[in-house]
Amino acid sequence: MKTFCGRANPTTGSMEWLEEGEDYDYHQEIARSRYADMLHDKDRNVKYYQGIRAAVSRVKERGEKAIVLDIGTGTGLLSMMAASAGADFCYAIEVFKPMANAAVKIVEKNGFSDKIKVINKHSTEVTVGPDGDMQCRANILVTELFDTELIGEGALPTYEHAHKYLVQEGCEAVPHRATVYVQLVESRRMWSWKKLFPVHVEAEDGEKILVPPSEMENCPGVPSVCDIQLNQMPSSDFITLSDVITMFSVDFSKPVQSASTYYRVQLEPVKSGKAQIVLSWWDIDMDPSGKINCTMAPYWVKTTSALQWRDHWMQCVYFLPREEPVLQGEKLYLTACRDEYSVWYNLQKAREGENEADEEEHKADVRVESPVCRCRAHLLWNRPRFGQLNDQSRTRQYIRSLRKVLKTDSVCLCISDGSLLPVLAHYLGAKQVQCMQPSRIDLYHPHFFKANHLEDKIKIIEARPELLKPSHLEDKKISVLVGEPFFTTSLLPWHNLYFWYARTAVSTHLASNVTVLPQSASLHMMIVEFQDLWRIRSPCGTCEGFDVQTMDDMIKDSLNFRESKEAEPHPLWEYPCKSLSDPQEVLTFDFTKTVPQQCLSTEGSVKLLRKGKSHGAVLWMEYHLAADISVSTGLMQLSNEKGNCEWNPHCKQAVYFFSSVIESEILSDPTAVTYAIKFDTKTGEIAMDFKM
Repeated sequence: MKTFCGRANPTTGSMEWLEEGEDYDYHQEIARSRYADMLHDKDRNVKYYQGIRAAVSRVKERGEKAIVLDIGTGTGLLSMMAASAGADFCYAIEVFKPMANAAVKIVEKNGFSDKIKVINKHSTEVTVGPDGDMQCRANILVTELFDTELIGEGALPTYEHAHKYLVQEGCEAVPHRATVYVQLVESRRMWSWKKLFPVHVEAEDGEKILVPPSEMENCPGVPSVCDIQLNQMPSSDFITLSDVITMFSVDFSKPVQSASTYYRVQLEPVKSGKAQIVLSWWDIDMDPSGKINCTMAPYWVKTTSALQWRDHWMQCVYFLPREEPVLQGEKLYLTACRDEYSVWYNLQKAREGENEADEEEHKADVRVESPVCRCRAHLLWNRPRFGQLNDQSRTRQYIRSLRKVLKTDSVCLCISDGSLLPVLAHYLGAKQVQCMQPSRIDLYHPHFFKANHLEDKIKIIEARPELLKPSHLEDKKISVLVGEPFFTTSLLPWHNLYFWYARTAVSTHLASNVTVLPQSASLHMMIVEFQDLWRIRSPCGTCEGFDVQTMDDMIKDSLNFRESKEAEPHPLWEYPCKSLSDPQEVLTFDFTKTVPQQCLSTEGSVKLLRKGKSHGAVLWMEYHLAADISVSTGLMQLSNEKGNCEWNPHCKQAVYFFSSVIESEILSDPTAVTYAIKFDTKTGEIAMDFKM
């Protein structure tokens, strides 16, 4: 059966109907999954195996049969560990049908079909009894239902149900418990992901300061977790204001409550500063004694042993509702509130002369409702976008460029989503400024203009570029067309070429001598070796002695179904790599002209200059704003001879993983990678192919 899927093309802006096969959804799911990353997580797998062996032994020592319930079995790995550790029988639950089918094959291939029953259901639908899915309740509960926030994948309601209906009272659980840790920090860099800082502009009539609306000052933002590879955050980018504190624990061997609740701890800052951020991570004890421990602690906490890289579990950044000045040694209360799926934090100062008995009074202050964005900016901009708008050196590049092109009689139109450019253009002397938000979700600009007394100075045009009429522009022609360009619908770097299509759509409204800023864009590419990111696309073969080749084949088939000839977006500041080639400009896009009818294509080769494994190519865009002024969405600089790269921290770069990794060891005869890249101007898509 075929399905028609509607989608808005992020580059051309047009609505398209694509015919997809019935398998499309699940291929997407598998291709983008993190199964390979989990199977490569040696630390996780070894600790789970140790914990499962110990749990089976404890049950056997009591003279009982070991009956295992494995919820969210995936490949069946944990059930096979249990069976090989001597479990009498395992019920492996997997709700995702293609995955359950793969688990059946993997279990059979490894010779455990008589010991493991794969059940393709949600665990809450599993029945117990002589005619049920399970013959009896299990006495060992094994799960891996965790995300970076611990509870974001619904671990709590799943455990709650399992204890009520699927496992015996006093069962063994692997993991046995999870503990969440927090640390209070001050960080201008991370705080810049939550709020807009004032912008200073030197105008003809003195300095102007752009301020955010008052609604933003006290806005709690959105409750969704900001999960990042905190191990890539340099210690110079934050100041720790407290010790590491245990926030709460969950014992999985006992009944679990998923209802909303809160936890409160008292703390005393070890340093005075501005409390802005709560950093958080968790660890799991695989056994009751806590000897088998798997931790997500970042580098400055876990200094003794090597850090295990993983992308399926990272660390969390939580933003306090407002910045709180704190003094070393003063008494504070940190509260973690949670619902079934998310956590958020509040900080309160202890009242004068308060003691433990007064804590009850504090409890009345705790509101367990999830935070809601009141200023609307957090609904429009994601965290990297806040960081981008707060990047002063980037803003200065746009100010320098606008200064070069604006005149006192300029009629300026800005096409970008949620941009500061209209305000900058007004302050730098443009006679008339209009802005157009193609995403049409501008909930924020009216507040922003009002806060800066600009509501009658800048006009918001509520129409798409192709529907622009002379009356929108008061019958004037546009003399300066500007864009960052930035659009909320963009996923890959070249999706912001939508600016070119919008420029083409409004071309009848442009003056003959119009200035377009940026005047052009270019696509750049570099061959790299990743320190760790390669794992998410690398076949596993065997995992802890079990053959999981079926899973490798399944991911490969799904990648071949659609993804393998496509690049995927990754924020490379979180994923270190070294360059094996020089960066190379491969395509240019001239915004002074309309989008051409014919495709833009290029072929060439790039020499590998360093020893290393060619895992893939990284691609990014550079925008040429005006003479000698450019902004890069990718490589900021190659930092040394070793080829270490510094990437733009506010943008995702495109990564094209090669299907086979080439090791270049001998450089007397440099290896070259040949490429063919084609930009289809009708669809706005870039197709690429690489050969060694």
